Amino acid sequence: MNLTVDIGNTCTKLVAFDGQEPVDEMRMDDGEAYKLGAFCSKHDFTRGIFSSVVCLSREMEEALSALPFPMMRLQSGITPVPIDNKYKTPLTLGTDRLAAVVGAHFRQRGHDALVIDIGTCITYDFVTAAGEYLGGNISPGPTIRLKALHNFTASLPMVERKGYTPLLGDSTETAMRSGVMRGVVYEVESYIRDFILKYPNLFVYLTGGVHLDLQISEKKCIFADNFIVPYGLNRILLYNEEINSDEKKYIK
Repeated sequence: MNLTVDIGNTCTKLVAFDGQEPVDEMRMDDGEAYKLGAFCSKHDFTRGIFSSVVCLSREMEEALSALPFPMMRLQSGITPVPIDNKYKTPLTLGTDRLAAVVGAHFRQRGHDALVIDIGTCITYDFVTAAGEYLGGNISPGPTIRLKALHNFTASLPMVERKGYTPLLGDSTETAMRSGVMRGVVYEVESYIRDFILKYPNLFVYLTGGVHLDLQISEKKCIFADNFIVPYGLNRILLYNEEINSDEKKYIK
């Protein structure tokens, strides 16, 4: 079995794979690296892969090092991946974004794919049916937008993302929440429409911690998939195992 560890800005996601299928998952918050060992004790892991968009804490480094099986770290621009990365600065590409497009490409072979990850940031990443990653965009996520309204003004309060979002706010709180959350929805819908116009064969994957109720007719090509990054990590792990196996055969 394989272990994938996706370390993000707000939490860490662990997923157990039996071959290419996820069979178990767990989330860890900051300071909960001790849970990694408990999760691994439930499964017969033989290898694993992890990616991180933050600097690893000493606790997490020690927890990963203590695992009784090899863990590979995904490094953008360094680790071999089964797609053609056209990003002009591959070393700076977030490993979560890279894993997401790998996952999307292998989940829907033969289709162009757009991955929209709505979390701390909103990222838009596109991979062609031929497996060429052409790049993507980064936008502030809902919580960042709400914090910015509070931090960069003199009197606007700090407002929670979840809550009532009328078409027109009837208080400062609802005006801020509706402005941000409806603005995010309109932004995402516009991206999807523009990409479908250019790539009619498109599949769209929505992932991340924020759920949106999209009001567009193109929903038939949109899939909510919170495993798209773990799928990609697992596929990259398998790909590197194949490379290592081929190299050993050649040496022999």
